[in-house]
Amino acid sequence: MKVTTKSRDWCSCIGAAFCAAVWLMLLVVPATGTVSPAPGIESGFRLMYNLNFDKAEQEFSAFEQEHADSPMGPVSQAAGLLFSEFHRLGVLEAQFYESDSAFAARKKLVADPALRERFEAALSRGEELAQKKLARSPGDHDSLFALTLASGLRADYAALIEKRNLASLRYAKQASKLGNQLLSLHPDCYDAHLASGVSRYITGSMAAPLRWLVRLGGVNADKQGGIAELQLTADHGELLAPFARILLAIAYVRDKDHSKAVQELVKLRSEFPGNPLFTQEIARLNSISVPN
Repeated sequence: MKVTTKSRDWCSCIGAAFCAAVWLMLLVVPATGTVSPAPGIESGFRLMYNLNFDKAEQEFSAFEQEHADSPMGPVSQAAGLLFSEFHRLGVLEAQFYESDSAFAARKKLVADPALRERFEAALSRGEELAQKKLARSPGDHDSLFALTLASGLRADYAALIEKRNLASLRYAKQASKLGNQLLSLHPDCYDAHLASGVSRYITGSMAAPLRWLVRLGGVNADKQGGIAELQLTADHGELLAPFARILLAIAYVRDKDHSKAVQELVKLRSEFPGNPLFTQEIARLNSISVPN
């Protein structure tokens, strides 16, 4: 099949729009009214929010040693590795670009091959443990989440480091399917709404012809519905409430509603003072005069 300029532009548009928020799916950890995050996992993720990657890795390693049969240990390790690589390469700051064209024009990144090897090894361990648990206990909460997260992490790496947008979309579709399965079994998993919220917001932000095409593929393109799901996670989630706020801030930046974006970032700065990104973005947005 001949690849035309128009088809390349179409793929680039979808990829750029998706990539602008895909990294925020990075830490989708389920939380229900009856299942609380393990202390080691919760501590590790909070350390990651504060960009303290060495201590986060220590927490995840300790959890993995104590719970050798849990897929959450290795998958959390993979999340920490990818998040640290994003920080090293400046990927997190790039998510606040106000246009898809600016995001798509970003420089190609040079990944750390040793880190990628560790990342893939951790994902493989987690996936293997999850499949074994699901064979014994279909519908196992943590196993379904681990598989969802693994697909999301691969989507993030493909999109934001390798710039393989179509490959990223395939992984993201798989993550969304697994996330919906998790929600069907645990409807009070407020953190799990993040994945579908991202998908609905991104596809709902596309031009009308593209929204029509993605709907043919079974995707619910609904920008406002996506915002509502993100707000649900921000208000009621456990581990992912801060990430939902980050995503909401990015959405507001892209809508040029800087005052709302700053409100979300101020909350994040108060909760995670060790992360300078929030302070930097607040200062940048306050210096830009954009009518709401």
